[in-house]
Amino acid sequence: MDDSGTPAGEPEPAAREAADRNADPAAAPAEEDPLALRIEQLILGAERRYTPFQAARAADVPMELAARFWRAMGFPDIGQARALTEADVIALRRLAGLVEAGLLSEPMAVQVARSTGQTTARLAEWQIDSFLEGLTEPPEPGMTRTEVAYPLVELLLPELQEFLVYVWRRQLAAATGRVVQAADDEEMVDRRLAVAFADLVGFTRLTRRLEEEELGELVEAFETTAADLVAAHGGRLIKTLGDEVLYVADGAGTAAEIGLRLIETLANDPTMPELRVGMALGTVTTRMGDVFGNTVNLASRLTSIAPKDTVLVDGALRAELVAAGDAPESEKEADNASGYRFALQPLYQRPVRGLGVVEPWLLSRRASP
Repeated sequence: MDDSGTPAGEPEPAAREAADRNADPAAAPAEEDPLALRIEQLILGAERRYTPFQAARAADVPMELAARFWRAMGFPDIGQARALTEADVIALRRLAGLVEAGLLSEPMAVQVARSTGQTTARLAEWQIDSFLEGLTEPPEPGMTRTEVAYPLVELLLPELQEFLVYVWRRQLAAATGRVVQAADDEEMVDRRLAVAFADLVGFTRLTRRLEEEELGELVEAFETTAADLVAAHGGRLIKTLGDEVLYVADGAGTAAEIGLRLIETLANDPTMPELRVGMALGTVTTRMGDVFGNTVNLASRLTSIAPKDTVLVDGALRAELVAAGDAPESEKEADNASGYRFALQPLYQRPVRGLGVVEPWLLSRRASP
Protein backbone atom coordinates (compact mmCIF):
# COMPACT_ATOMS: atom_id res chain seq x y z
CA MET A 1 0.00 0.00 0.00
CA ASP A 2 1.07 3.61 -0.43
CA ASP A 3 0.78 6.39 2.20
CA SER A 4 -2.87 6.99 1.38
CA GLY A 5 -3.82 3.41 2.28
CA THR A 6 -4.56 2.50 -1.33
CA PRO A 7 -3.02 -0.82 -2.43
CA ALA A 8 0.06 -0.39 -4.60
CA GLY A 9 -0.71 -0.42 -8.30
CA GLU A 10 -4.33 0.69 -7.75
CA PRO A 11 -5.62 4.20 -8.49
CA GLU A 12 -6.64 6.59 -5.74
CA PRO A 13 -10.38 6.54 -4.92
CA ALA A 14 -10.89 9.81 -6.80
CA ALA A 15 -9.12 8.37 -9.79
CA ARG A 16 -11.29 5.28 -9.64
CA GLU A 17 -14.42 7.40 -9.54
CA ALA A 18 -13.19 9.32 -12.55
CA ALA A 19 -12.48 6.07 -14.33
CA ASP A 20 -16.01 4.91 -13.52
CA ARG A 21 -17.43 8.10 -15.04
CA ASN A 22 -15.21 8.00 -18.11
CA ALA A 23 -15.30 4.27 -18.78
CA ASP A 24 -16.12 3.27 -22.33
CA PRO A 25 -19.92 2.86 -22.41
CA ALA A 26 -19.55 0.04 -24.93
CA ALA A 27 -17.45 -1.89 -22.41
CA ALA A 28 -20.13 -1.79 -19.73
CA PRO A 29 -22.99 -4.30 -20.03
CA ALA A 30 -26.23 -2.85 -21.36
CA GLU A 31 -29.49 -3.36 -19.53
CA GLU A 32 -29.91 -7.11 -19.48
CA ASP A 33 -32.85 -9.46 -19.35
CA PRO A 34 -33.46 -10.52 -15.72
CA LEU A 35 -33.86 -14.16 -16.74
CA ALA A 36 -30.59 -14.05 -18.69
CA LEU A 37 -28.89 -12.77 -15.53
CA ARG A 38 -30.45 -15.62 -13.54
CA ILE A 39 -29.00 -18.13 -16.03
CA GLU A 40 -25.59 -16.47 -15.77
CA GLN A 41 -25.76 -16.61 -11.97
CA LEU A 42 -26.80 -20.27 -12.14
CA ILE A 43 -23.82 -21.15 -14.35
CA LEU A 44 -21.27 -19.06 -12.45
CA GLY A 45 -22.60 -20.05 -9.05
CA ALA A 46 -22.40 -16.48 -7.77
CA GLU A 47 -23.91 -13.06 -8.40
CA ARG A 48 -22.14 -10.01 -9.78
CA ARG A 49 -20.47 -8.07 -6.98
CA TYR A 50 -17.13 -6.59 -8.05
CA THR A 51 -15.66 -4.12 -10.48
CA PRO A 52 -12.27 -5.19 -11.90
CA PHE A 53 -10.45 -2.96 -9.37
CA GLN A 54 -12.46 -4.38 -6.49
CA ALA A 55 -11.86 -7.97 -7.64
CA ALA A 56 -8.11 -7.38 -7.97
CA ARG A 57 -8.00 -5.81 -4.50
CA ALA A 58 -10.05 -8.63 -2.95
CA ALA A 59 -7.69 -11.18 -4.52
CA ASP A 60 -4.64 -9.13 -3.44
CA VAL A 61 -3.41 -9.13 -7.05
CA PRO A 62 -2.00 -6.08 -8.87
CA MET A 63 -4.58 -4.66 -11.26
CA GLU A 64 -2.20 -4.90 -14.20
CA LEU A 65 -1.67 -8.64 -13.63
CA ALA A 66 -5.39 -9.22 -13.09
CA ALA A 67 -6.12 -7.49 -16.43
CA ARG A 68 -3.51 -9.65 -18.18
CA PHE A 69 -5.11 -12.82 -16.80
CA TRP A 70 -8.59 -11.63 -17.78
CA ARG A 71 -7.59 -10.79 -21.36
CA ALA A 72 -5.56 -14.00 -21.69
CA MET A 73 -8.69 -15.99 -20.86
CA GLY A 74 -10.36 -14.27 -23.83
CA PHE A 75 -12.67 -11.79 -22.12
CA PRO A 76 -13.06 -8.13 -23.18
CA ASP A 77 -12.28 -5.13 -21.01
CA ILE A 78 -15.40 -4.18 -19.05
CA GLY A 79 -14.38 -0.74 -17.81
CA GLN A 80 -15.56 -0.41 -14.23
CA ALA A 81 -18.79 -2.32 -14.57
CA ARG A 82 -19.77 -4.36 -11.53
CA ALA A 83 -19.70 -7.66 -13.45
CA LEU A 84 -17.32 -9.97 -11.58
CA THR A 85 -18.17 -12.56 -8.97
CA GLU A 86 -16.57 -14.24 -5.99
CA ALA A 87 -15.52 -17.05 -8.34
CA ASP A 88 -13.47 -14.54 -10.37
CA VAL A 89 -11.73 -13.38 -7.21
CA ILE A 90 -10.91 -16.97 -6.19
CA ALA A 91 -9.56 -17.77 -9.67
CA LEU A 92 -7.35 -14.68 -9.63
CA ARG A 93 -6.05 -15.54 -6.18
CA ARG A 94 -5.26 -19.13 -7.18
CA LEU A 95 -3.43 -18.20 -10.38
CA ALA A 96 -1.45 -15.46 -8.67
CA GLY A 97 -0.74 -17.84 -5.79
CA LEU A 98 0.96 -20.27 -8.17
CA VAL A 99 3.26 -17.42 -9.25
CA GLU A 100 3.96 -16.34 -5.69
CA ALA A 101 4.79 -19.91 -4.68
CA GLY A 102 7.28 -20.18 -7.53
CA LEU A 103 5.38 -23.04 -9.18
CA LEU A 104 4.73 -20.94 -12.29
CA SER A 105 6.47 -17.91 -13.71
CA GLU A 106 4.21 -14.96 -14.51
CA PRO A 107 4.47 -15.51 -18.30
CA MET A 108 3.68 -19.20 -17.79
CA ALA A 109 0.64 -18.35 -15.67
CA VAL A 110 -0.61 -16.07 -18.45
CA GLN A 111 -0.08 -18.95 -20.90
CA VAL A 112 -2.13 -21.24 -18.65
CA ALA A 113 -4.94 -18.67 -18.66
CA ARG A 114 -4.73 -18.24 -22.44
CA SER A 115 -4.62 -21.93 -23.35
CA THR A 116 -7.47 -22.75 -20.97
CA GLY A 117 -9.54 -19.83 -22.20
CA GLN A 118 -9.08 -20.65 -25.88
CA THR A 119 -9.87 -24.33 -25.43
CA THR A 120 -12.94 -23.89 -23.27
CA ALA A 121 -14.27 -20.99 -25.37
CA ARG A 122 -14.52 -23.28 -28.38
CA LEU A 123 -16.08 -26.01 -26.28
CA ALA A 124 -18.68 -23.63 -24.84
CA GLU A 125 -19.57 -22.23 -28.27
CA TRP A 126 -19.99 -25.73 -29.66
CA GLN A 127 -22.21 -26.81 -26.77
CA ILE A 128 -24.47 -23.80 -27.17
CA ASP A 129 -24.61 -23.90 -30.97
CA SER A 130 -24.99 -27.64 -31.49
CA PHE A 131 -26.38 -28.91 -28.21
CA LEU A 132 -28.41 -26.48 -26.16
CA GLU A 133 -29.86 -24.71 -29.20
CA GLY A 134 -31.43 -27.94 -30.40
CA LEU A 135 -32.82 -28.76 -26.96
CA THR A 136 -34.34 -25.42 -26.11
CA GLU A 137 -37.01 -25.13 -28.78
CA PRO A 138 -40.05 -23.73 -26.89
CA PRO A 139 -42.47 -26.62 -26.29
CA GLU A 140 -45.45 -24.30 -25.99
CA PRO A 141 -46.45 -21.11 -27.83
CA GLY A 142 -45.54 -17.99 -25.90
CA MET A 143 -42.57 -19.52 -24.08
CA THR A 144 -39.18 -17.97 -24.78
CA ARG A 145 -36.01 -19.95 -25.40
CA THR A 146 -34.54 -18.43 -22.25
CA GLU A 147 -37.44 -19.72 -20.13
CA VAL A 148 -36.83 -23.23 -21.48
CA ALA A 149 -33.05 -22.94 -21.11
CA TYR A 150 -32.99 -22.25 -17.37
CA PRO A 151 -34.31 -25.62 -16.09
CA LEU A 152 -32.32 -27.43 -18.80
CA VAL A 153 -29.07 -25.79 -17.74
CA GLU A 154 -29.92 -26.48 -14.11
CA LEU A 155 -30.16 -30.21 -14.89
CA LEU A 156 -27.25 -30.48 -17.31
CA LEU A 157 -24.66 -28.25 -15.64
CA PRO A 158 -23.45 -30.61 -12.86
CA GLU A 159 -23.31 -33.59 -15.24
CA LEU A 160 -21.39 -31.69 -17.95
CA GLN A 161 -19.02 -30.27 -15.34
CA GLU A 162 -18.18 -33.73 -13.99
CA PHE A 163 -17.69 -35.09 -17.50
CA LEU A 164 -15.43 -32.16 -18.45
CA VAL A 165 -13.20 -32.76 -15.41
CA TYR A 166 -13.08 -36.50 -16.18
CA VAL A 167 -12.01 -35.98 -19.81
CA TRP A 168 -9.47 -33.33 -18.79
CA ARG A 169 -7.90 -35.68 -16.24
CA ARG A 170 -7.77 -38.48 -18.84
CA GLN A 171 -6.10 -36.20 -21.38
CA LEU A 172 -3.72 -34.84 -18.75
CA ALA A 173 -2.69 -38.37 -17.78
CA ALA A 174 -2.03 -39.27 -21.42
CA ALA A 175 -0.02 -36.11 -22.07
CA THR A 176 1.97 -36.56 -18.86
CA GLY A 177 2.78 -40.11 -19.85
CA ARG A 178 4.21 -38.93 -23.16
CA VAL A 179 6.38 -36.35 -21.41
CA VAL A 180 7.65 -38.81 -18.80
CA GLN A 181 8.68 -41.23 -21.54
CA ALA A 182 10.59 -38.53 -23.46
CA ALA A 183 14.25 -39.38 -23.87
CA ASP A 184 15.51 -36.08 -22.47
CA ASP A 185 14.37 -32.62 -21.43
CA GLU A 186 14.72 -31.20 -24.94
CA GLU A 187 12.42 -33.87 -26.34
CA MET A 188 9.63 -32.61 -24.10
CA VAL A 189 9.36 -29.47 -26.22
CA ASP A 190 11.13 -30.38 -29.48
CA ARG A 191 10.01 -33.87 -30.44
CA ARG A 192 10.37 -36.13 -33.46
CA LEU A 193 6.87 -36.73 -34.78
CA ALA A 194 5.04 -37.64 -37.93
CA VAL A 195 2.90 -34.64 -38.90
CA ALA A 196 0.01 -34.86 -41.38
CA PHE A 197 -2.59 -32.59 -42.92
CA ALA A 198 -5.78 -33.94 -44.50
CA ASP A 199 -7.54 -31.48 -46.78
CA LEU A 200 -10.92 -31.63 -48.53
CA VAL A 201 -10.53 -31.03 -52.28
CA GLY A 202 -12.65 -28.31 -53.88
CA PHE A 203 -14.00 -26.98 -50.60
CA THR A 204 -14.08 -23.38 -51.87
CA ARG A 205 -16.39 -24.41 -54.72
CA LEU A 206 -18.61 -26.23 -52.26
CA THR A 207 -19.03 -23.10 -50.15
CA ARG A 208 -20.59 -21.36 -53.17
CA ARG A 209 -22.89 -24.25 -54.02
CA LEU A 210 -24.17 -25.50 -50.67
CA GLU A 211 -26.54 -23.82 -48.28
CA GLU A 212 -24.99 -22.73 -44.98
CA GLU A 213 -26.70 -25.50 -43.01
CA GLU A 214 -25.57 -28.17 -45.51
CA LEU A 215 -22.02 -26.83 -45.41
CA GLY A 216 -22.01 -26.89 -41.62
CA GLU A 217 -23.24 -30.50 -41.60
CA LEU A 218 -20.53 -31.52 -44.09
CA VAL A 219 -17.76 -29.88 -42.04
CA GLU A 220 -19.05 -31.45 -38.83
CA ALA A 221 -19.22 -34.90 -40.45
CA PHE A 222 -15.66 -34.53 -41.79
CA GLU A 223 -14.26 -33.35 -38.47
CA THR A 224 -16.08 -36.10 -36.56
CA THR A 225 -14.88 -38.82 -38.94
CA ALA A 226 -11.31 -37.53 -38.87
CA ALA A 227 -11.25 -37.18 -35.07
CA ASP A 228 -12.60 -40.70 -34.56
CA LEU A 229 -10.14 -42.31 -37.00
CA VAL A 230 -7.13 -40.41 -35.68
CA ALA A 231 -7.93 -41.33 -32.08
CA ALA A 232 -8.82 -44.96 -32.82
CA HIS A 233 -5.51 -45.66 -34.55
CA GLY A 234 -3.22 -43.97 -32.05
CA GLY A 235 -2.73 -40.48 -33.45
CA ARG A 236 -3.50 -37.14 -31.85
CA LEU A 237 -5.71 -34.54 -33.48
CA ILE A 238 -4.04 -31.14 -33.10
CA LYS A 239 -6.68 -28.93 -34.68
CA THR A 240 -9.43 -28.71 -37.27
CA LEU A 241 -9.69 -25.86 -39.77
CA GLY A 242 -13.06 -26.52 -41.38
CA ASP A 243 -11.88 -28.19 -44.58
CA GLU A 244 -8.59 -29.42 -43.11
CA VAL A 245 -7.36 -31.36 -40.08
CA LEU A 246 -3.88 -31.52 -38.60
CA TYR A 247 -2.80 -34.62 -36.69
CA VAL A 248 0.44 -36.08 -35.38
CA ALA A 249 1.64 -39.56 -34.50
CA ASP A 250 4.68 -40.91 -32.70
CA GLY A 251 5.49 -43.32 -35.53
CA ALA A 252 5.50 -43.18 -39.32
CA GLY A 253 3.43 -46.36 -39.60
CA THR A 254 0.66 -44.95 -37.42
CA ALA A 255 0.49 -41.70 -39.41
CA ALA A 256 0.48 -43.60 -42.72
CA GLU A 257 -2.31 -45.95 -41.61
CA ILE A 258 -4.48 -43.02 -40.48
CA GLY A 259 -3.93 -41.12 -43.73
CA LEU A 260 -4.95 -44.06 -45.90
CA ARG A 261 -7.95 -44.90 -43.71
CA LEU A 262 -9.16 -41.31 -43.94
CA ILE A 263 -9.11 -41.46 -47.74
CA GLU A 264 -10.72 -44.92 -47.84
CA THR A 265 -13.48 -43.93 -45.42
CA LEU A 266 -14.40 -40.70 -47.19
CA ALA A 267 -14.26 -42.40 -50.59
CA ASN A 268 -17.09 -44.68 -49.42
CA ASP A 269 -19.25 -41.67 -48.49
CA PRO A 270 -20.99 -40.19 -51.56
CA THR A 271 -21.76 -36.96 -49.68
CA MET A 272 -18.07 -36.20 -49.12
CA PRO A 273 -15.64 -34.58 -51.56
CA GLU A 274 -12.26 -36.14 -52.32
CA LEU A 275 -9.45 -35.88 -49.79
CA ARG A 276 -5.71 -35.35 -50.08
CA VAL A 277 -3.11 -35.96 -47.39
CA GLY A 278 0.47 -34.81 -46.96
CA MET A 279 2.80 -35.92 -44.18
CA ALA A 280 6.38 -35.48 -43.06
CA LEU A 281 8.58 -36.81 -40.28
CA GLY A 282 10.95 -34.71 -38.22
CA THR A 283 11.48 -32.48 -35.22
CA VAL A 284 8.59 -30.24 -34.25
CA THR A 285 8.17 -27.65 -31.53
CA THR A 286 5.06 -27.99 -29.37
CA ARG A 287 3.41 -24.95 -27.80
CA MET A 288 -0.03 -24.68 -26.17
CA GLY A 289 -1.23 -27.89 -27.82
CA ASP A 290 -0.10 -26.82 -31.31
CA VAL A 291 2.93 -27.85 -33.38
CA PHE A 292 5.36 -25.66 -35.32
CA GLY A 293 8.49 -25.94 -37.45
CA ASN A 294 9.79 -26.95 -40.86
CA THR A 295 8.32 -30.46 -40.54
CA VAL A 296 4.83 -28.95 -40.17
CA ASN A 297 5.45 -26.59 -43.09
CA LEU A 298 6.65 -29.45 -45.29
CA ALA A 299 3.58 -31.58 -44.48
CA SER A 300 1.37 -28.62 -45.40
CA ARG A 301 3.21 -28.08 -48.73
CA LEU A 302 2.97 -31.77 -49.61
CA THR A 303 -0.77 -31.63 -48.97
CA SER A 304 -1.17 -28.70 -51.34
CA ILE A 305 0.51 -30.60 -54.23
CA ALA A 306 -1.05 -34.02 -53.57
CA PRO A 307 -3.50 -35.29 -56.21
CA LYS A 308 -6.99 -36.03 -54.97
CA ASP A 309 -7.47 -39.21 -52.93
CA THR A 310 -3.73 -39.71 -52.46
CA VAL A 311 -1.18 -39.51 -49.66
CA LEU A 312 2.21 -37.88 -50.24
CA VAL A 313 5.06 -38.38 -47.75
CA ASP A 314 8.55 -36.95 -47.48
CA GLY A 315 11.83 -38.86 -47.65
CA ALA A 316 12.28 -39.06 -43.89
CA LEU A 317 8.88 -40.66 -43.32
CA ARG A 318 9.49 -43.05 -46.22
CA ALA A 319 12.86 -44.05 -44.71
CA GLU A 320 11.25 -44.85 -41.33
CA LEU A 321 8.55 -46.98 -42.98
CA VAL A 322 11.30 -48.95 -44.72
CA ALA A 323 13.41 -49.27 -41.57
CA ALA A 324 10.39 -50.51 -39.59
CA GLY A 325 9.61 -53.17 -42.21
CA ASP A 326 6.31 -51.53 -43.16
CA ALA A 327 7.36 -50.84 -46.76
CA PRO A 328 9.98 -52.31 -49.11
CA GLU A 329 13.15 -50.49 -50.11
CA SER A 330 12.18 -51.13 -53.73
CA GLU A 331 9.49 -52.96 -55.66
CA LYS A 332 12.09 -55.56 -56.68
CA GLU A 333 12.62 -56.34 -53.00
CA ALA A 334 8.87 -56.51 -52.52
CA ASP A 335 8.60 -59.26 -55.14
CA ASN A 336 10.77 -61.52 -52.99
CA ALA A 337 9.09 -60.96 -49.63
CA SER A 338 5.68 -60.55 -48.10
CA GLY A 339 4.26 -58.83 -45.05
CA TYR A 340 4.69 -55.23 -46.16
CA ARG A 341 1.76 -52.96 -45.27
CA PHE A 342 2.49 -50.10 -47.64
CA ALA A 343 3.85 -49.38 -51.09
CA LEU A 344 5.89 -46.28 -51.96
CA GLN A 345 6.35 -44.77 -55.39
CA PRO A 346 8.85 -41.93 -55.99
CA LEU A 347 7.57 -38.85 -57.79
CA TYR A 348 9.51 -36.15 -59.57
CA GLN A 349 11.55 -33.86 -57.37
CA ARG A 350 10.13 -30.38 -57.21
CA PRO A 351 10.92 -27.08 -55.53
CA VAL A 352 8.76 -26.29 -52.51
CA ARG A 353 8.45 -22.65 -51.52
CA GLY A 354 10.64 -21.88 -48.52
CA LEU A 355 11.90 -25.46 -48.18
CA GLY A 356 14.03 -26.06 -51.29
CA VAL A 357 13.75 -29.14 -53.49
CA VAL A 358 11.90 -32.16 -52.10
CA GLU A 359 11.17 -35.63 -53.47
CA PRO A 360 7.60 -36.64 -52.63
CA TRP A 361 6.68 -40.30 -52.32
CA LEU A 362 3.22 -41.59 -53.18
CA LEU A 363 1.97 -43.82 -50.35
CA SER A 364 -0.54 -46.58 -50.98
CA ARG A 365 -1.70 -49.77 -49.34
CA ARG A 366 -0.15 -52.97 -50.65
CA ALA A 367 -2.62 -55.40 -52.12
CA SER A 368 -2.86 -58.75 -50.37
CA PRO A 369 -0.99 -61.50 -52.26
